[in-house]
Amino acid sequence: MKRVLALDMLRGYALVCIMLDHMPLGYLRQVTLTNFALYDAAELFVLLSGFLVGLVWIKVESESGRRAAQWRFARRAGQVWLALVLGGILLALLSRLLLDAGLPHKAIWNRYAEWVIEAPLGYAAVLAVMWLQPNLLDVLALYVVLLASAPVLVPLLLRWPWVFAAGSLALWWVAVPVNAMLPNHRVQGGLLFNPFGWQLLFYSGVAMGAFRHRFMPVLRRHSGWLTLTATSITLGSLAMVALWRLGPEGKRLADSMWQALGKVDKWSLAGARYVAIIAASWLVAVPLAGAFGWMAASPPGRMLARIGRGGLLAFVACVMLSVLGDAVAGALPRTIPFRLAVDLWTIAILWLSSDLWLTLRERRKPTLG
Repeated sequence: MKRVLALDMLRGYALVCIMLDHMPLGYLRQVTLTNFALYDAAELFVLLSGFLVGLVWIKVESESGRRAAQWRFARRAGQVWLALVLGGILLALLSRLLLDAGLPHKAIWNRYAEWVIEAPLGYAAVLAVMWLQPNLLDVLALYVVLLASAPVLVPLLLRWPWVFAAGSLALWWVAVPVNAMLPNHRVQGGLLFNPFGWQLLFYSGVAMGAFRHRFMPVLRRHSGWLTLTATSITLGSLAMVALWRLGPEGKRLADSMWQALGKVDKWSLAGARYVAIIAASWLVAVPLAGAFGWMAASPPGRMLARIGRGGLLAFVACVMLSVLGDAVAGALPRTIPFRLAVDLWTIAILWLSSDLWLTLRERRKPTLG
């Protein structure tokens, strides 16, 4: 399937934001997505992942049948689960090495570094059954659940889209108590990223990818008011997270907006966050499509696209680099040049690791064929 460069660029941007957001001393974390919208890179990553699932499912099913599509995503769920387990072990080992080297870090909980040495089999086991999800990798646990559900739920979505949408919305509505019933190491139970809430965003992305040729012509006939509505929502989202920078008056206005919305919970996917990213997706796909296409073709855009194509390796690398960058930054003078240098170094290493992985994979394809 032909790659969509702008989608790869956005996936790469999401991974870079995830990495920078988890480096407490980073300088560039001030300009990541979470500083300009109600949602952050996690929502962007999940929505794009759902969209790509929809694209790929339709292509595979049309060429090889539904069984092939189901098997593909069941296998992918297993790959993500393996990345969660191995990534959790590598993350704990890296943390242990850094602590032994006198490089403390705040990006992850230091107890993982103790458990992986004191009880390695037990630590691996609780990762394998997803009773424990190390922070920074916890979104992979969500991704495992969503992908594992795809072989069963995507056919239902394709056959009865409106019924599916109603069921997805109903499940999102009761997501908090249902998630709390899942056994987990957290006192309140359940996964940190509530899969019963986040499925709404993921399957919205799947529907966008699967039905885009059917609904986009209809939506484009109403593009004027849709763009106006999406722009208003996006500007409101920006105002809520940025007005405090304008002084006391701006902060008071932002506070009143937050109070009007009530609790905007990330972990169960608050409705305001969902609406904000759906509105932004319309702007990216329609009025700003040309601008994003131009950005994707630029050198920085191509670099981000390379990261976005790195898949699971790029995700695990971004998490490891968050911890490593946090430790290195803590050992250096806390001035802007040093903080910026660490940020740029981690981005460069993330790009290099993705590029090397993709180069090796591309070289193997002719041999395997």
